[in-house]
Amino acid sequence: MTFVTDLLQAMLYTLRDVGPIAAILFGFQFLILKKIPPYPHRILFGFLYVVIGLTLFMVGLEEALFPLGETMAQQLTSPEFTGAPAEDGSVNWRNYYWVYVFAAAIGFATTVAEPALIAVSLKAQEVSGGSLSAWGLRIAVAIGVAAGVALGAYRIVTGTPLPYYIMAGYVVVILQTIKSRPMIIPLAYDSGGVTTSTVTVPVVTALGLGLASAIPGRSPLIDGFGLIAFASLFPIMSVMGYGLLTSWIKPRKGHDKEG
Repeated sequence: MTFVTDLLQAMLYTLRDVGPIAAILFGFQFLILKKIPPYPHRILFGFLYVVIGLTLFMVGLEEALFPLGETMAQQLTSPEFTGAPAEDGSVNWRNYYWVYVFAAAIGFATTVAEPALIAVSLKAQEVSGGSLSAWGLRIAVAIGVAAGVALGAYRIVTGTPLPYYIMAGYVVVILQTIKSRPMIIPLAYDSGGVTTSTVTVPVVTALGLGLASAIPGRSPLIDGFGLIAFASLFPIMSVMGYGLLTSWIKPRKGHDKEG
């Protein structure tokens, strides 16, 4: 009965969240445009599928991924696994290398599974006429998130200030923006936003809070948050890097064919 209750409660929350979107879309369609959309039955069934899918997805996250991510963070930072802290209470960041590996892996995996990123990458491939690969874009964003979350985990372990990392990162982004093609720049900046969506945010946040709670001397409030900033910033770098790489490879391929 507890599972059924949680499922119904999640469905009510999903309806509450999706309801305003549906109200705006249908409101503009009927009150402003005053036209019936084509295939209304298909639209209604699609809306029902969205509600059911999001409900099951959120219940699955709550029941499996969140607890597992938090448990993994606690186990990877336990003194039995990393070694006891020094006598003065300081933490040796080298003892937590498996934490960085886990953070990178979970950042990569959640990003590849991110529905918002899948939708954006498919549209980018369609609009670009195939010059941008949907899979290539997804992998580029996932690599950026993996690097960002791993670096964010290192920041939590060491307790270093968050603003230094963010300011340095945006300096790199500005330099990349100057060198990148105009076509890739807006897509890169949007890629930083689509990563902070349904799958990535809850799992990465749980990881950060779990790390800050388990490492001696860290505050969950001060040190636990901030991983999402890394997950938003580093995909911008990786996508513009992907654009620079593809723009460099294509002329070389053409030159090789001519030769």
